[in-house]
Amino acid sequence: MTEMRNRLADQTSPYLLQHADNPVHWQPWDEEALAAARREGKPILLSIGYSACHWCHVMTHECFEDPAIAARMNELFVNIKVDREERPDLDRIYQLAHQMITQRNGGWPLTMFLSPDDQAPFFGGTYFPPEPRHGLPGFPELMDRVAGYWRDHQDEIREHAGAVQEAFAEIWRAPAGTDLAGQTLDREPLDQARRALGESFDTEHGGFGEAPKFPHPPNLVRLLRHWRATALGDSPDLESLYMVTATLQQMAEGGVCDQLGGGFYRYAVDAHWMIPHFEKMLYDNAQLLPLYAQAHSVSNEALFRRVAQSTAGWVMREMQSPEGGYYAALDADTEGEEGRYYAWTREEIQRLLAPSELPAVTAVYGLDHGPNFEGRWHLHTFMTPEQFAAHSGLDGAEVEALLATARAKLLAAREKRVRPGRDEKILAGWNGLMVRGMCIAARILGDAGMAASAERAMDFVRREMFVDGRLRATWKDGTARLGAYLDDHAYLLDAALESLQLRWNPEVLEFAVALADILLAHFEDPAGGGFLFTADDHESLLERPRPLADDAMPAGNGIAALALNRLGCLLGETRYLASAERAVRSAMPALRRAPWLHCALLDALEEQLAPPEIVIVRGVGRRPAEWARTARLVYAPRRLVLEIPADAAGLPASLAEKTPPESGARAWICRGTTCLPPVDTLSGFTTALKG
Repeated sequence: MTEMRNRLADQTSPYLLQHADNPVHWQPWDEEALAAARREGKPILLSIGYSACHWCHVMTHECFEDPAIAARMNELFVNIKVDREERPDLDRIYQLAHQMITQRNGGWPLTMFLSPDDQAPFFGGTYFPPEPRHGLPGFPELMDRVAGYWRDHQDEIREHAGAVQEAFAEIWRAPAGTDLAGQTLDREPLDQARRALGESFDTEHGGFGEAPKFPHPPNLVRLLRHWRATALGDSPDLESLYMVTATLQQMAEGGVCDQLGGGFYRYAVDAHWMIPHFEKMLYDNAQLLPLYAQAHSVSNEALFRRVAQSTAGWVMREMQSPEGGYYAALDADTEGEEGRYYAWTREEIQRLLAPSELPAVTAVYGLDHGPNFEGRWHLHTFMTPEQFAAHSGLDGAEVEALLATARAKLLAAREKRVRPGRDEKILAGWNGLMVRGMCIAARILGDAGMAASAERAMDFVRREMFVDGRLRATWKDGTARLGAYLDDHAYLLDAALESLQLRWNPEVLEFAVALADILLAHFEDPAGGGFLFTADDHESLLERPRPLADDAMPAGNGIAALALNRLGCLLGETRYLASAERAVRSAMPALRRAPWLHCALLDALEEQLAPPEIVIVRGVGRRPAEWARTARLVYAPRRLVLEIPADAAGLPASLAEKTPPESGARAWICRGTTCLPPVDTLSGFTTALKG
């Protein structure tokens, strides 16, 4: 029997490298580890987590660093450690398996026990302590019981594994191809989702449901789009708009937002958005950034502009690599304590600030209340600057200036502390989300720095992560690896379309076409419609998931259907249009059962019912840019505005036929695949936009 050893030192994932010195003989998920399990007849202990996960660190310290527990793990199991951010395919499969086995929601760390011959799960949980605690068994005791059960009940386990796989197939199976034509596309799921979101809205604190409070960006996007779709009718849905702006305001003023450095933490443990779990994830901020910019464009609320700017500023300052890509996450813990980096004593703040600044900071951020986080203060807005100005008799602008200088001083002092760990892998899909967010915010706020940041990141992904005609999922230390997933392709395709609206670049259009063609060739379900999470040439696993529901990120099926439809309208490419329509039709049974869980697909459904509006502006001089800005003045989520230079070469036929004038500007407005006659006057252009 070959002596096993810890093999994680050769990995690039920061999460796996955190475990390279554990006494556990951790293996990466690869054929060598799976073959060892088959050869030795040992069950697999699969541990899935990520670098910014607080409870992952706790279980590592309590169990995986303990020599006695590690020895028992090594004796009984082949131990495999997986970074969920690099392998979302494995995470999706085994999270669902955990839910089916335990009848409880999963989470991280995910701890699953698998059969060695087929990797089928037979038991699982999440965090386990080293000894019995809070109703949980101790991990050593649990391992002995699992190993004994495996030894004595293998036939029963194999029978159970078959049932699990049948359940997987039932959950992720698409309707038969002949049923697609019978799936009617209509507005009823859109209206049902609106009603359900209204029922779950927290009227006191914003957001949806009870604590813990998550931002749920796809819900907010859906409500904002729903409001816009009704805004010009007889009964504008102002309540939808209110649910969005109230939630964004409560979050912006809460402790879930970093009041000093910008950006948002993962979620709040309370209903008030006050105390978060302190990890900062790229994907949360990528979705919230454009929402705040769009909310500013709708409301002209200065708070929303400031939060968008501070969020983008944090990303550019702390999360963009020298090569251009965006890093994945910041850890929740420093020096072994969650939130230590972000919390303050009253004495620290008093020592750092001028006497003129203290009253405003004390009142606004609640230093005159008791400590709110483990004997210290985590900054949360208890009184708005406007309320303090009215109370103190100071001018509102003066209060804002005092708070701004105070925040700058506190941030400078905080940056001298031991900083949270940063996961410096670059993930294709998360970069797609952030490029999209930066592009939208840059256009709305007129921010050249955001635009340059987005272009650097897009150039990085195209240069470093698109290898031999295929996209890679992750990049670190000069190496791109692992085949990319559905979400990676969908998010980047969506980002490419936003990038083209920022600045026309034929190479980005070429990249968008390549991504779309890969989606159709390797991810589409040709019989049932829609897209599978892994490519047809991906490693064979228990199942190829077909996820339709949103989670912390929008469903890849929804974003793929939306972006393919838009690209098809732009290029007149019927393959993309047909694929997008099939994806939405195949999802209609799920949209009718629980539409509020599928907001990204609802956005795609909306653009099947009311096709996107493509605005092409061409010409010479300053007028084309001025016309493009005019088309972007209002929030119009179904509108794409592209300014294509008069000398642009190599245009596809659908765009090449739109010839620029010799002077001034000319515009084409197309709804779906139907274009209005070109217009050459600004008045004609604005009139056509209103139509």
